[in-house]
Amino acid sequence: MKAFSKTEVNKYLHLKLKDWLSDGECISRNFKFDNFVNAFSFMTMIALEAEKMGHHPDWSNVYNTVTIKLNTHDANGITQLDFDLAKYIDNCFQIFM
Repeated sequence: MKAFSKTEVNKYLHLKLKDWLSDGECISRNFKFDNFVNAFSFMTMIALEAEKMGHHPDWSNVYNTVTIKLNTHDANGITQLDFDLAKYIDNCFQIFM
């Protein structure tokens, strides 16, 4: 899978994943929840899908905040796989809103 250029990544984020940021190497987003249980439940939902996709996030959790970074290590950059997982993550987050 081919990595997207910085311009392509920024355009995609602007059009389809407005809450995500790019540092050129990965896309990232912070998620805040009412409590730890909701944050952990969110992570569990993502973990199950990430395993199916064979694409695992770089993430951290501190109490009610989850920080997620995505990139495709095999491609040395950001690929469609990252965008697909980010979209799934955004859909999961909507459940908690």
